[in-house]
Amino acid sequence: MRPAVTVALFALVWLAVSGSFTIPNLLLGLAAGALSLWLIRGHIRPDGRRFRPLKVLSLAVLFIKELALSAWKVAVLVASPKMALKPGIFAFPLTVDRDFEITLLANLITLTPGTLSVDVSEDRKVLYVHALDCSDPAGARRDIANGFERKIMEAFR
Repeated sequence: MRPAVTVALFALVWLAVSGSFTIPNLLLGLAAGALSLWLIRGHIRPDGRRFRPLKVLSLAVLFIKELALSAWKVAVLVASPKMALKPGIFAFPLTVDRDFEITLLANLITLTPGTLSVDVSEDRKVLYVHALDCSDPAGARRDIANGFERKIMEAFR
């Protein structure tokens, strides 16, 4: 995709999110889109890997879905009289290896209610995640690997 088209799409998303369809806001969206593209361009394709916009959209849809499901689960947990929580930290072995991908994964996990990325190992092979309900760490690892991590690899490799 040409950079001008990408910047235009970023600007349109900015207009939709901000809800203000004015010329100054459009100019701000174009500037923010250009700056964003300039900042991430080196991280997305430093070694010739492709950037797939539809796969990025698929990742965004997955994030919104996970956000809604997790918010509901946390609300149910907090509203229940017993609050049978088993908080804990588990190690998630990373398949993604670039800083951009690790950071994106850690942020998606942190932005999802009930989970928090705590640390990355020195060798960047393990991400430590705190979960509000850590009763099934193997299931949580599987969900992250088959969800966010797989979508990140599809979008940026």
